[in-house]
Amino acid sequence: MRSADSHDTSPPYAQLTQRIAGEGASAWNIHFRAKARQARGEDVIILSVGDPDFDTPPTIVEAAVTSLRSGATHYTDVQGKPALRERIAAFHRGHGGHADTDANNVAVLAGAQCGLYATAQCLLDPGDEVIIPEPAYVTYEAVVQSTGAVPVWVPLSADEGFQPRAADIEAAITPRTRAILINSPHNPTGQCLTPAVWESIATLCREHDLWLIVDAVYADLIFDGEHASPDSLPGMRKRTVVISSLSKSHAMTGWRLGWVVGPPALMSHLVNLALCMLYGCQPFIQDAAIAAFDEPPTAIATMRQTYRQRRDAVVETLRDSEVVATLPPAAGMFMMIDIRATGLSTHAFADRLLDEHGVSVLAGEAFGPSAAGFVRLSLTVGAERLREACRRVERCARECQGESRLAARPLNGMTS
Repeated sequence: MRSADSHDTSPPYAQLTQRIAGEGASAWNIHFRAKARQARGEDVIILSVGDPDFDTPPTIVEAAVTSLRSGATHYTDVQGKPALRERIAAFHRGHGGHADTDANNVAVLAGAQCGLYATAQCLLDPGDEVIIPEPAYVTYEAVVQSTGAVPVWVPLSADEGFQPRAADIEAAITPRTRAILINSPHNPTGQCLTPAVWESIATLCREHDLWLIVDAVYADLIFDGEHASPDSLPGMRKRTVVISSLSKSHAMTGWRLGWVVGPPALMSHLVNLALCMLYGCQPFIQDAAIAAFDEPPTAIATMRQTYRQRRDAVVETLRDSEVVATLPPAAGMFMMIDIRATGLSTHAFADRLLDEHGVSVLAGEAFGPSAAGFVRLSLTVGAERLREACRRVERCARECQGESRLAARPLNGMTS
């Protein structure tokens, strides 16, 4: 006779659970290990996540507090408060977006990640293909696969500064291609697309009737050059979706406030999705976001200059190294370090760097095979702490290179 326990199992889970799992979800394990060691009081420098070390500016915090105390705790416009959407539209226009962008082109969501997920749900069908240059941010694969669509990876060359080539993207287009997903400024490399590349990608979208989805969360943190938004190019306004947030530019990662800019028809679809998922963002957080857009630009300029100085500190500290090299970013809070001379995989190097030298970075392969030989560090600690982290990286790399050479040395003078 079967025991009652033999029936004490769950029914099967949806296939979605498999499509949203994998490398992207496991990439953070090294970060979690580093946080646990730091919590135990160990001297660990955490450079494995893009959470700014700045506090949200006080005026923004006060705006949220005032809003709460005034009773802004009820339902609000599911698409987002008109006043906030107007400010987002103005921000978009000021960052190279189409001159006619207005509040009707904007939907407010719970962070850029939510905006990307919601956009994918509204644009993609099972079997569609989405072209994504890689290395790419670790959530892109799961977001695309959540819809039943298929990510098609286009490798970027480290020797060309991880800049995409339109010819490679064009070669990946098939009759099933529905969209191109581009991240600029880019995570993990910090590189920005040139106007010529944007023009070439826009031409492909027009010729093949494709959506262009742009992740632009670092648009306000560009050190070298200016941000370009492809919806301003001819014939692109009705096929471009730009996603961004205040998380990085205003040190508001925990507030979860982002947006989508695109055709009004897409905004209607996003509202329908929000009605069965989010039912709009918290009104007091939206009021804080309004204050963020009204914040004097000095706070953002200070953050941007600080990240630039930290980038320069890393470059200077590792300039004379014979075992590691830097790829200076044009924007953002991340930087790629070339550790190919060590002879180790980046996963092995990152594990050893944390275990023996107390620095956490992310292995390049977490972002795609084209980043093999690189690790990503975040510029989210002070310059002197970054210099110390770089000295530990260089020391670890020298040790690994020495051991690799020793292991390769022939015994008794014999060669194979």
